[in-house]
Amino acid sequence: MKKTCLLLLIFTTLIYGCANMGSPEGGLYDETPPRVLSASPADKSTNVKSKHVAIHFDEYITVENATEKVVISPPQNEMPEIKTSGKDIVIELKDTLKEDITYTIDFSDAIVDFHEGNPMGNYTYSFSTGEKIDTFEVSGYVVDAMNFEPVKGILVGLYSDLSDSAFTTKPMERVSRTDGNGHFVIKGVGNGTYRAYALQDVDGDYRFSQKGEMLAFDHHTFSPSTTPATRQDTLWRDSLHIESINIVPYTRFIPDDITLLAFTEAQTDRHLIKTDRTSEDHFTLYFSYGSDTLPTIKGLNFDATDNLICEVSERKDTLTYWLRDTALINRDSLLIELQYLETDTLGMLVGKTDTLELIPKLPFERRQKLLDAEHEQWEKLQEKRKKRGEPYDSIMPPKPLEPKYQAQTKLTPDAIYTIEMPVPLDAYSVDSIHLYAEVDSTWYRAPFEFRQKKGSLRQYELIAEWREGTKYSLEIDTLAFRDIYGRVSAPYKTGIEIGGADSYSSLLINISSEDSADIIIELIGKADNIVRSVTTENGHADIYYITPGIYYLKAFADANGNGLWDTGLYSEDRQAERIYYYNKEIECKEKWDVTIDWNLNAVPVMKQKPSELIKQKGEETKSIRHRNYDYMMKHKEQYAPLLQQYRDMPQKNNQSH
Repeated sequence: MKKTCLLLLIFTTLIYGCANMGSPEGGLYDETPPRVLSASPADKSTNVKSKHVAIHFDEYITVENATEKVVISPPQNEMPEIKTSGKDIVIELKDTLKEDITYTIDFSDAIVDFHEGNPMGNYTYSFSTGEKIDTFEVSGYVVDAMNFEPVKGILVGLYSDLSDSAFTTKPMERVSRTDGNGHFVIKGVGNGTYRAYALQDVDGDYRFSQKGEMLAFDHHTFSPSTTPATRQDTLWRDSLHIESINIVPYTRFIPDDITLLAFTEAQTDRHLIKTDRTSEDHFTLYFSYGSDTLPTIKGLNFDATDNLICEVSERKDTLTYWLRDTALINRDSLLIELQYLETDTLGMLVGKTDTLELIPKLPFERRQKLLDAEHEQWEKLQEKRKKRGEPYDSIMPPKPLEPKYQAQTKLTPDAIYTIEMPVPLDAYSVDSIHLYAEVDSTWYRAPFEFRQKKGSLRQYELIAEWREGTKYSLEIDTLAFRDIYGRVSAPYKTGIEIGGADSYSSLLINISSEDSADIIIELIGKADNIVRSVTTENGHADIYYITPGIYYLKAFADANGNGLWDTGLYSEDRQAERIYYYNKEIECKEKWDVTIDWNLNAVPVMKQKPSELIKQKGEETKSIRHRNYDYMMKHKEQYAPLLQQYRDMPQKNNQSH
């Protein structure tokens, strides 16, 4: 122990001797964090009447992102004034002090030294206006209910009023904010029974008052307490070698595992957000929420009867109207009278009428010039071909319809081949579509079904009994597709290869769950993208023809049976549909059947989502010590003796897990 202290003293002396308060290229940083020398009123004082707080440090300091990081409890209606002056932080509370209550000013990691930016670490100052000061703490995490991503910077508050209406009618009693890991600590909590809530407080009133505010609620109640506990304190000799592991006693504040699942309520108020006519052949209406009742459109400078084809999005909130008549396409201005349903101030759907002018991005004159230029280039090309004696056309052919054929041509045996049209079709001929299969070097006609995709205006599906390990040829004749403007498709041919069973893996999943709702399983790729989705039957789900690779599993309880994940609604006491992650990666190999036994409720929420999938990473502030070490490694000859001492000195592992 004496040796360690001596080395620390030597090292500190050397550091101060060569420290440079600027660029690290000028020397080493000062490693000593700011330290509180005094405060007025003193920290944890009682019977405080002053709204003026001054905290004095041993060096010049600054407060970073005070409005985001510094949180005061109980929450203040009027923003307090927080200033730094040399070695002091001065706080002026604007609200009238409440009687017999504990105030906490949680600076989080906002306090850093002025010259080096060396963080002090989490710091909280507190005082009481009464005879005693409350010292309990409660902590936990807030994650997004949809994907278990940590929610950074959301307000977390406590209520001793356990009625459901408190969250919408009263400000939170004690508050904190989450860090980059979604973690929060609420300090200065007194005896009592509480509920915890989270809120992305847009209007700053510390209660849920706007539909667009992200929120989280939990009906579980708790009473804060403490218990003796111990933890391992690891001292590192360097980044690879442990000096010692000590067992350190500490006071554990309970609960420290509150988990809140945050969601944003669906926007059910219906309003017309915007309209646009980016292309001359269609215009689009964007609503904040869908409706089964489509708007009524009346043309004011044209006849809209039978001249509009409506394309409806999945949620019926985006409506695209295609113009049938080419004469209308050439018009720079379309005037319409739009009658639709809108939510009024009482939350009721009522009829509304708007008059709209729809103007294309490119006016007709500009489009015509582009067409003329294109025609001129074509004529020059034909003239050159004629002079060279090559075949040429005397009339410029019309532009063909250009369907978007599926790019992927190596398919699984259960795949559906898709074709998307750029504009709605007027007609198509199944007789002009041919599918051939190669068997023993001979091509045979293969049966298939061609249909419009359900719920889609411009997407089509080719469904065949694909045979494993077989090659196919898809051949589409000229004129197979004709759009509403009379344009027809050109011939098309592509090869399709169906992989053999030996090229894939299968995943057999056995589910046990406390949820009574249908469980929908999603196979997830490394980018957290959905690769496949299946519904469990009798607690079992099979996924076949999986391309070898690393995958993950996600599930949700489909409470309303619509096949989609749905958010919650506080007024109806409805949580978002529950999400689950299988907490391990799954390696799928060729020819392998992987069996998974998955108890959805066995692993706590915060340990479910694999770390590889988490996008919101906690802030990793590189310590001054590590920056000094990196600097000395770059200048080994100059700092060789000091570097050796630096390596020999144990360093405390301050990582939080």
